Amino acid sequence: MSFKAIIFDLDGTLIDSLEDLGNATNRVLLKNNFPTHTMEDYRYFVGEGVVALITRALPEEIRDEATINACVGEFREDYRKNWNIKTKLYEGIAEMLDSVTLRGLKMAVLSNKPDYFTKKCVAEFLPKWNFERVIGQRDNVPKKPDPAGADEIAEHLAILPSEILYLGDTPIDMKTATAAGMFPVGVLWGFRPEDELKRSGAQRVIHKPQELMKVIDH
Repeated sequence: MSFKAIIFDLDGTLIDSLEDLGNATNRVLLKNNFPTHTMEDYRYFVGEGVVALITRALPEEIRDEATINACVGEFREDYRKNWNIKTKLYEGIAEMLDSVTLRGLKMAVLSNKPDYFTKKCVAEFLPKWNFERVIGQRDNVPKKPDPAGADEIAEHLAILPSEILYLGDTPIDMKTATAAGMFPVGVLWGFRPEDELKRSGAQRVIHKPQELMKVIDH
């Protein structure tokens, strides 16, 4: 199979941002006298955007719209100040991106993180590499697993979806790739286990970033 482009998820795939996301959420919960959560819990809370993250973190009996909206606002304010304290590239990502670049594949990023923070994270942690498009969650555009963002990238690149590999760490990513007609590859250094990725449509699962080259070169 010959690929011409790769779309990367961001959090849990290229960058390890779990602690900053979890800590920001826990500070909001503490401020409102709600119970906090462990980082292991947050592995299952993240991936579908800020509203979903906050909703899952709140106690079930207090998930009314007003509380969710207020806490989302507090989270955005906190995270804007504390988004890069612990966040870093996963080991091996730089070498992987170098290898993809050497092979001449076009690259893009698609995330359910708010668009502002997605672009900020890529500019901060991934300035060395050329991403044709960097897209986060935007108002009035369906978030993943809706294929709208992936479709937009394919159209911008003028590349057929079947020639695009989609790399991500959650079932949401695998479902997005499948819905867009792309080739879903799951990573095991992120937030979700292998069985979940395979059940959600992963055609391949890799344990380390450099293993992506075996999929590309196959």
